Amino acid sequence: MATIDIYTQPWCPYCARALNILNEKGAQVREINAPHGTPERAEAMQRSGGRTTVPQIFINGTHVGGCDDLVALERAGKLDALIAG
Repeated sequence: MATIDIYTQPWCPYCARALNILNEKGAQVREINAPHGTPERAEAMQRSGGRTTVPQIFINGTHVGGCDDLVALERAGKLDALIAG
């Protein structure tokens, strides 16, 4: 099973959607609370190459993007293979 890190913040509908997709797949997810101005948000920005929005999702250390990117992987049939790790 893959190692999945997802940087989120409270009340973020995109974060909730991404988490829901991953949870429905039975993936083990490490959710990292990263509101604006926190060291965790700075870490997410550094790891993602400067992206400032949440969620930012990493599967086995590789940045896969945000919620829209995760949905695109799912629709393309590629997410299951990534999660299987």
